[in-house]
Amino acid sequence: MTGSLLGKHFWHWRSARIRHRNDIVTQRFPLDDACKTGSSVRTERGDNQSVTNLNPMPWTTTDILMATGGCLLSGVQTRGFAAIGIDSRTISPRDFFVAIVGQSLDGHAFLDQVIQSGVQGVLIQQDRAEELPTAVWEQKGLHCVSVMDTTQALGDLAAYHRYRQKASLVAITGSCGKTSTREMAASVLARQFSTISARKNFNNEIGLPLTVLSITEVHEWVVAELGMNRKGEIRRLGEICRPDIGVITNVGFAHLEGVGSIEGVAAAKAELLGTIQPTGTAVLNADDARVMQLSKKATTPVLFFGEHPRADVRARYVKTRGTQTSFELVLPSGTAQVTLNVPGRVMVSNALAAAAIGYLAGVSPECIQTGLACFMPVDGRMMTLETHAGIHIIDDAYNANPSSMAAAVDALRNVKGMARSVLVFGDMLELGPEAAALHKRLGQIAARSGVTRIYATGAFAGEIADGAIVEKMDPKDITTGSLDEILADLKNWLMPGDWLLVKGSRASGMDAVVTGLVRWAGGQTRND
Repeated sequence: MTGSLLGKHFWHWRSARIRHRNDIVTQRFPLDDACKTGSSVRTERGDNQSVTNLNPMPWTTTDILMATGGCLLSGVQTRGFAAIGIDSRTISPRDFFVAIVGQSLDGHAFLDQVIQSGVQGVLIQQDRAEELPTAVWEQKGLHCVSVMDTTQALGDLAAYHRYRQKASLVAITGSCGKTSTREMAASVLARQFSTISARKNFNNEIGLPLTVLSITEVHEWVVAELGMNRKGEIRRLGEICRPDIGVITNVGFAHLEGVGSIEGVAAAKAELLGTIQPTGTAVLNADDARVMQLSKKATTPVLFFGEHPRADVRARYVKTRGTQTSFELVLPSGTAQVTLNVPGRVMVSNALAAAAIGYLAGVSPECIQTGLACFMPVDGRMMTLETHAGIHIIDDAYNANPSSMAAAVDALRNVKGMARSVLVFGDMLELGPEAAALHKRLGQIAARSGVTRIYATGAFAGEIADGAIVEKMDPKDITTGSLDEILADLKNWLMPGDWLLVKGSRASGMDAVVTGLVRWAGGQTRND
């Protein structure tokens, strides 16, 4: 890693501590959210045994220097700190503060506030040292380390911490389904192991390190999510967390602006394979032809999941009824009948990936079944909301790409029965030169699904409308406009019994439609 001391000697030291997944010591802990980073991660255990310790392993200045290759500007190397933090609002006086330079906020601007709160150690960027009172800090005994890049250093600190812990780790990437798979996998693993996973969408070069830094000595499994929008990002994240199990859910048209093409997407996802521990396993989707091609690049054993007969973990007899999906789960260790409390066949693939993770970790088929049954959708990801007005809203507003859009349309078609149905679309972002064509194709897919009405907003609303018209949908049933205009029209048109799907990329702000409709419809009758 550039700029750090995590070189070959450190890797050699870690390699001596790599354990096979079957060597994990089984301990029992209850559901508990008392992790250091609070809202960023959670620890859970599906039984009622006691928790002994959830405090992160302490740090010394020497640890920080070894991890980052930084320069000690003031203080001594033997000083100890309780944990690593980046949030000036919540950091403890016992912690070491890393001044992250983000897109909207610069941690260096909060150094005075942090130091006044009692923090005794800070990490800064070298190019900011001259403008900061480092001489005064030295006189006051403050411990200050400088590095070339504090975000890079945060990842290096997390990689160092990963080596210090005995927990096994699963890393999940893919064009869609990452978060749902992460939640399902955490639910499955928590049936038998103390499990930690990101509470939010902590899947980038800042969020992933925060999850890893929250690992304590009581954790047996960590479930991490790896996102990307440029080449090399998955490799960097994989090098930070060094997974024992690496999962690729699928390869689709997403983040094309950053990687150029669908082939670029596949190459970016394949970066995960080279970061899996030598004793680890790759878990790949047998139903995705591009992922199957990636299996040739695996340097570890591969476990396949899917509905294809070649899959090691597969589903049979898939049925959708209302807001539930059921199937027979076939594992090398046995079978189980699974019922998911979520609509849509796409969730079956996510469940199979989670089941494959559970199988590799040694979770029994019965516990895998229970873990999947306990899964509840995350806000904004295929969450069904029932309103007092009798209108059914599928909230899938968190994000979107062509693959997830098509899957969501199919889910609405399956769940609505004979009722009227509505699709409310926002733009799919980061699609580059293919954006217009992919939005037009979405309109065609929507029209062919038999939906009653389509609403579209954003820069590509016209392309969605054009695609629907190509498929002979009546233009009177297609509305484009602003979020406020769409919300107003929906309130005039909707009636009890209608089904509505809301979806778009996060920056499209489609959650405002969901919030507005729920308020208008008198709130939710369940899932509040």
